[in-house]
Amino acid sequence: MRIRNLISRWNSKSLAVQFLGMGGAVSVFAMTVIGTFISNRVEDTVTSNAAATTALYVDSVIAPLLPDMQSNETLDDTTARALDETLGQGALGGRLLLFRLWRSDGTVLYASDPAATGTKPVLEEMLKAAFSGQMVARFVAADEEGDQSKAALPILKIYNPVLQPWSGQVVAVSEFHETAGEFQQSLLRTRLHTWFAVAAFTLVFFVLLSAIVLRGSRTIERQRHALKQRVEELSVSLSQNEALRERVQRATQRATTLNEGYLRRIGADLHDGPAQLLAYAALRLDGEALRRSTMSDQTSRKELVVIKASLDEAMHEIRTICSGLVLPRIEGASLPDILQEAIRAHRMRTGTSVNLSVSTPPEHLSPAAKICIYRFVQEGLNNAYRHAGGIGQAVSQRTEGGFVMVEVADRGSGFDLNQVRTTSLGLAGLRERVESLGGTFEITSSQAGTVLRMTTKIEETK
Repeated sequence: MRIRNLISRWNSKSLAVQFLGMGGAVSVFAMTVIGTFISNRVEDTVTSNAAATTALYVDSVIAPLLPDMQSNETLDDTTARALDETLGQGALGGRLLLFRLWRSDGTVLYASDPAATGTKPVLEEMLKAAFSGQMVARFVAADEEGDQSKAALPILKIYNPVLQPWSGQVVAVSEFHETAGEFQQSLLRTRLHTWFAVAAFTLVFFVLLSAIVLRGSRTIERQRHALKQRVEELSVSLSQNEALRERVQRATQRATTLNEGYLRRIGADLHDGPAQLLAYAALRLDGEALRRSTMSDQTSRKELVVIKASLDEAMHEIRTICSGLVLPRIEGASLPDILQEAIRAHRMRTGTSVNLSVSTPPEHLSPAAKICIYRFVQEGLNNAYRHAGGIGQAVSQRTEGGFVMVEVADRGSGFDLNQVRTTSLGLAGLRERVESLGGTFEITSSQAGTVLRMTTKIEETK
């Protein structure tokens, strides 16, 4: 579980952070490996070159003093004294710490330490390599021979094969140890320069790669952020589309129900109004007063006047119903003109007064929005006249923050909103009409009166 948490936390980091962490660790490891390898190679090369130079010098000084090692397996006293004098004098004597001359069978023919002459110690690997014809050298920071007085001195150990001039055969090996203080300082400087070069190259390489990765990471992060925003926007749009689809489906179902309700309402209005008046006129025509020829002309005229009045009233109600169904031409009208037209029509039908208040109306409205506002005011005033007797009727419009709001109010006794049936044609139709434009419909009612309010965005109605 802990490993999973670490992996999850690591994966949550940005690509740049992951690269800086992982790339930095790999770069340090690679720098260490490469620096160590190059430093060791440089040390071996420098040691070999320094040893070769010293060996050549020693060989040029010692070789002339040696007898024919192919035929003589020992050194006489004259040769030994000559070696003592040569190795103890000059620049070589000041630098030389130990000198041994080894015979091919591993016997020490000569040594700067007389006690070691004639001994036959165990051959080291470096000595064996020298007897095979290789010049071998090794730098050590302290004397490995156990001499405590020289333990702090850096030493360069050199094993140089002595070759027979005419045959090239290894007849002996000269071993000498020299102080290497200057060589150690030179080697340290070389190591420092090597490590500095490797570190500088690794740093420059890592910085360049980091810059490229950082730039790519920023691009990826921007694209990821943009993609995330796009996905969120699409998700919101999908949710909105789904909500709109459900609203359209509900609106379609409600529209079917409302249309049927409107048809029933129109039928009821025709039945209760013009149809009753026409039936009354028909009954008067079939009455005894007109069928009996003996009646006076004055009585007949009275009956005809009553019948005509009934027919005129029926025609007036039919025209009223038709005028409520047919909209005036409002496509090119402004919002104040639409509100004034709805109020004028209501005044003509009811004979009541309506106050109008308009504040900063929008310049452009779609035809659907104009129809919605007209029907909203028309139905709101009808409800105010029907339920409040037309007391304190008022229409107001204002614009706030990109929204247009229209209110229809009265000062009647109000009603209980919980008792309003969901199948109420007027209010349900208004709500569906307003919400179909993406707006909101509100009703507030109290003993001080009732207010119907619709709100919709201006940009949605442009």
